Amino acid sequence: MSEKNEPKGAMRERKPPTKKVMMPEQSPAKRRRNFDEVALGYTMEQALAEAEKCMQCRNPKCMSGCPVEVPIRDFINLVREKKFIEAAARIKETNSLPAICGRVCPQETQCEATCIYGVRNEPIAIGRLERFVADYARARGEDLPKLPSKLGKRVAVIGSGPAGLTCAGDLIKLGYDVTIFEAFHKPGGVLIYGIPEFRLPKEIVTAEVDFLERLGVEIKYNHVIGKIRTVNELMTEDGYEAVFIGSGAGAPSFMPIKGMNLTTVFSANEFLTRVNLMKAYKFPEYDTPVKIGKRVAVIGGGNVAMDSARTSLRLGASEVTVVYRRSREELPARAEEVHHAEEEGIRFQFLVNPTEVLGDESGNVIGMQCIRMELGEPDESGRKRPVAIKNSEFVMDLDTVIVAIGNSPNPIIPNSTQGLEVSKWGTIIINEETGMTSLRGVFAGGDIVTGAATVINAMGQGKCAARGIHAYLTKKAAE
Repeated sequence: MSEKNEPKGAMRERKPPTKKVMMPEQSPAKRRRNFDEVALGYTMEQALAEAEKCMQCRNPKCMSGCPVEVPIRDFINLVREKKFIEAAARIKETNSLPAICGRVCPQETQCEATCIYGVRNEPIAIGRLERFVADYARARGEDLPKLPSKLGKRVAVIGSGPAGLTCAGDLIKLGYDVTIFEAFHKPGGVLIYGIPEFRLPKEIVTAEVDFLERLGVEIKYNHVIGKIRTVNELMTEDGYEAVFIGSGAGAPSFMPIKGMNLTTVFSANEFLTRVNLMKAYKFPEYDTPVKIGKRVAVIGGGNVAMDSARTSLRLGASEVTVVYRRSREELPARAEEVHHAEEEGIRFQFLVNPTEVLGDESGNVIGMQCIRMELGEPDESGRKRPVAIKNSEFVMDLDTVIVAIGNSPNPIIPNSTQGLEVSKWGTIIINEETGMTSLRGVFAGGDIVTGAATVINAMGQGKCAARGIHAYLTKKAAE
């Protein structure tokens, strides 16, 4: 019987929900002892199969979930047409760092969360497709887009992390002369020092930065603004008409408990910087070893905690435990990162809070005293507050403790910039619509404004500030 002649009320057979095309990965047994990238990326055939599922919605919802406004429907349609170079170019119209976003952006809570196809199925694997086209274009050489005539206006960007790179990329495409001032000897900020090689290869970051330099962005290294030059001097003496502050949140936080000053207690910041930026994982080729020990505990539950735990395993630790004071359901880390950690053998102690780190007479860690917790009433964040269970203390035998409970903004720029308004947490206060600070012509974005957050959120703030700078300088020119 044809569909047309079906009896009234007859149920049409519905296809079962589809899943994303799986992305090849290194096996857990192999990858847990190397620093090579875990996810291997789509093949052309896999990318085409995934892109073909996209419904090319007339009113796509996916873009509303993207902080950098990637034209998702358009680039996926170009993938379907096998126009991969064009797809990458389309993305780069709004996103200067697609190969990075395709790897570390939490698409599952952003663009993929609003995908209409995902109502009945797993959403389209937007991040995996973004990574595929970015890698494809990079491997074959990317042509530079046509840029507008120069406006003759100079903008200074402080910090070459995701916020600074995005702001610089958007401004250079508008015709401004842009100089990035980077405190380190390498570009990328947290992309270089904070995210491990097995999750974001450094050559990917370098390639994205090289593209921006080819567009005309100038980068000055080993420039600590607030020490070498102040924000005020950049504008009054050096000829910059606007400044964007994207200096991040690089000051580590520790717990207010005894034993935090022991020799083998590391902040996640120091630990990951030694390994990633200073190449400790290649010792003795690079003379920056990390004494990891055999038994490691990582305090925290975010992506940084997962990175620290998985890095410890790769450095030779035989037993690595993530200690988190809330339950599994409250873990802030990406589900994919938790899944990978568990596959590799990382242990989890949920509803456990450290109360003291124990050391020997030489100052080395020998253990950590903890107490078990239970969830009580929600706190100001909306999550259930962990409450200590009386008489539930126990001791973990350890050699190393890594503290991954967050970072604070570095105070150098706020302290050296008179009139710059900051919050009680040391973050810079901005106009949410324009990105401008309390100082005329000075803008800010990323972790220096929000505190430690995601790469893509920092990029979104960099984009917002670039728009604000353009509007400000356009208005100033007309005055």
